[in-house]
Amino acid sequence: MKNSLYASHFKKVDPKIYGLSLRIKLVEIVKPDSYFERLCRTIIGQQLSGKVARVIFARFTDLFPDGRIDPEMLLKLTDAKIRSVGMSNSKVAFIKDLAAKVVSRDVDLERIDDLTDAKIIEHLTKVHGIGPWSAEMFLIFSLGRPDVFSSGDLGLLRAVEKLYGIKNPSKEKLEKISEKWSPYRSFASRLLWKSLDNEG
Repeated sequence: MKNSLYASHFKKVDPKIYGLSLRIKLVEIVKPDSYFERLCRTIIGQQLSGKVARVIFARFTDLFPDGRIDPEMLLKLTDAKIRSVGMSNSKVAFIKDLAAKVVSRDVDLERIDDLTDAKIIEHLTKVHGIGPWSAEMFLIFSLGRPDVFSSGDLGLLRAVEKLYGIKNPSKEKLEKISEKWSPYRSFASRLLWKSLDNEG
């Protein structure tokens, strides 16, 4: 990914985040083939390690004859069948709520690209089991929206603490720091996350 756009902006507004942009290269976000599948994966992966989440999601995918996770077909599966792949009762309820809202168009994934970031968060958080953080991650990593910052994310808090030498900043302080990164806050967020991966 060419980082010239966001890097030149960071150079003007924040030397610390600009320094990260010189050391860390970001790959381009590739939109998923199925937003519904990605949201199912998000719900299934909550509070699980990556490895466990991948195993359960693979078993879940196997419940569908062609491996394509379809909301109407999901609603026909019994709760017991879904639980058999290792999913908790609450997550079964969450993905069924997602499927029901997608089928009814209460959550319209076909037109979600046309909505503003705020409207998408409002739209997705109608689903039980999808909170603001999950919606913000969807904006960044599924839709590739460029200007999203999740002030409730613990990884971002840790990275900001380390980069700026601030102990336990409040959400308000994090928002204030991030304002100058706009309209490239998603890129700044990804640089901050990657900076934690690169810790020696």
